[in-house]
Amino acid sequence: MKKRTISLLLAGAMTMAAVMGTSVTAFAGEEDTLEFYHGYYHDESEWPAAKVMRDIYDEFAASHADGEVKFEPIAVENRDEIVSAEVAGGNFPDMVDCGLPLSLAAISQGLVLDLKPYIDENNLQDAVGLNYTQNDVDGHIYTVHDQLESRGLWYNTDVFEQAGITAEDAFKDWESFGTAMDKVHELGGDIYGYAAGQGSRYIINAVLGSTEEGRALLEGELTPEGIESEAFAEAFKTAAKLDQANGSDHTTEDVGNLMDDFNKNGKAAVLFNGVWNASGISEELADKVESQIFPGNISVVTAGSGLSVSANLSEAETDLALEFLAYMVSPEVQAKIFTGVQANPCNTTLDLNALAEESGDPITKKLAEACTQVNSAETVVTDLNYVWGSDVGSAIINALMESAVEGTDIDARFEQLKQELTALVA
Repeated sequence: MKKRTISLLLAGAMTMAAVMGTSVTAFAGEEDTLEFYHGYYHDESEWPAAKVMRDIYDEFAASHADGEVKFEPIAVENRDEIVSAEVAGGNFPDMVDCGLPLSLAAISQGLVLDLKPYIDENNLQDAVGLNYTQNDVDGHIYTVHDQLESRGLWYNTDVFEQAGITAEDAFKDWESFGTAMDKVHELGGDIYGYAAGQGSRYIINAVLGSTEEGRALLEGELTPEGIESEAFAEAFKTAAKLDQANGSDHTTEDVGNLMDDFNKNGKAAVLFNGVWNASGISEELADKVESQIFPGNISVVTAGSGLSVSANLSEAETDLALEFLAYMVSPEVQAKIFTGVQANPCNTTLDLNALAEESGDPITKKLAEACTQVNSAETVVTDLNYVWGSDVGSAIINALMESAVEGTDIDARFEQLKQELTALVA
């Protein structure tokens, strides 16, 4: 597409490009170019996975350098702002790796290409994996994420052994989990159960996933009826009671603040986090840390937003965009995403354990084990933050953090939370 002017929004992108030694053209040029906005702007020293993704994009661009349409990856920090501004003007960027869910406005205006016909015609259902069901909107697919947000938990076998508990007993159900954490608490010293607060939101997620009523709540936006449901009350109070027993000293709105307690210092027995946490575990603790899914054989896996294409491209541009989609979910690229990005790839045909064995890297082997567990869980549910929105998620985290304080009336704090959420969803 002839380049459009998005000068104000691209200011951030041009700054990043200068740091990375690349150039970004913000004004119309003569050659036909498919612009692809993505969020992997980070320096390699800050986040090595970002460099891996940029290299994947650059390989595709290089292979089409002499084509009818050029492919131009553009790393930006404000990709979702760019999308929002374009949609407000009745447009959509050529192609974006979206960070936030696509707006209904973009879909209702017909600005985004339906990817499902291409996926079906080219038998890419297994290649896009969970995207095929989770990102289905009334029989259409407007976005495909090349990696899955996959969450379970990690536990320290050494702490478990000291406390006289086994994983089988601890993760049988949430009551057993609470009993196990009480035994960890009895060890005293610096040892504690788990990083609560943000992490505890996944207890709510998993408890909801354990019942039909709860799973139904995770299939759409939170409603006043859902807020008043028994399933939501049970899920919140289960997490809040566990958090209060765990202690307010070990609660945080960002689990990253306490991650070292588990990954490096061995102080925490359990960490609620994604499969990617494998790469954060220190060498000293690598042989003591194991992955597990949530009690009840439940995992939280979200396809989420990813590659989305404008519905108003030329035929040649559309063909190139769809070819790029197929490239990103191909076994070759998906293997790089697994081993290089340390993420759970969307393509279900990959043998992750075989790839891990080939790598010879013990951390990648742990990643493979974690991915296999979450992918094969008896029940897989979506992250409530993605379905209900981050504002709702933040309100729940705040309520959990306050409930963790000794003496807090959990029932009363839940009633307050219901009022807060009712105002948010109104």
